[in-house]
Amino acid sequence: VGYPKDVIGLKLLGRPYVVGDEAFEMRSYLDLRYPLQDGVLSEISDRDIEVARHLLTHVVKSAEPGANDEICAVIGVPARASGANKALLLKMAQEVVHTALVVSEPFMVGYGLDKLNNTIIVDIGAGTTDICALKGTVPGPEDQVTLTKAGNYLDERLQNAILERHPELQMNTNVACAVKEQFSFVGARGEAATFEFRAAGKPVRCDVTESVKIACEALMPDIIESIEILLRSFQPEYQATVLQNIVFAGGGSRIRGLAAYVKDKLRPFGNADVTCVKDPTFDGCRGALR
Repeated sequence: VGYPKDVIGLKLLGRPYVVGDEAFEMRSYLDLRYPLQDGVLSEISDRDIEVARHLLTHVVKSAEPGANDEICAVIGVPARASGANKALLLKMAQEVVHTALVVSEPFMVGYGLDKLNNTIIVDIGAGTTDICALKGTVPGPEDQVTLTKAGNYLDERLQNAILERHPELQMNTNVACAVKEQFSFVGARGEAATFEFRAAGKPVRCDVTESVKIACEALMPDIIESIEILLRSFQPEYQATVLQNIVFAGGGSRIRGLAAYVKDKLRPFGNADVTCVKDPTFDGCRGALR
């Protein structure tokens, strides 16, 4: 959610705040706030709750409800979000919708794919990576893992890796994110990844292949370890089946070579079948709608 920094920004914007991509495009004269940066309310001050309320109100308006429509919201949260976090989010949501439900994000993905048993879902988002073991019941805390290494962490690692090799570049996490979205990969890459940066205001093209590899693979050890821990939590007679049902979702599932990389790392446990969802943007939403 973006708010004008001063009266000039207010005049340019013509409204008290703006949300989403539009706010990001106008960031030069806005104060950007991320009320749900880690999937739950980042703070619990009155100001932060107001910012989150503005976000939810915008989402509801985007659905264009009729005057007499009953508005129901299903809100995805990190797998290990605390009870207090969920309760606060529910309380605030009920101010702008009639009925609200808070659900684990990877569980929503599994529900949408109709994979509710003997499956491990890995949801790599922006603020968190959420991993969930689905055993035919609503997953408990012991069946879920939340990692704080996700898309935003990758951006920071990538920015630092590029600057280590090319300290002359003008870099920030927005530029790093653009590089990530164009070139992200793990394992082997067939061709060099080159990107046009700015150095002292002038365009300069640099090879970022190794930097991208380092940043993306920095996510993987914790994810692999968490999959192994959850795999061992299944009954032994089901573990071979679970290995055939490992699904990656979220924006991070777009990382090239991800499925093959994870399959190779899990080889000591047997032959794994690792897949990435077809539509990372909306597969969780489809589960919520179901």
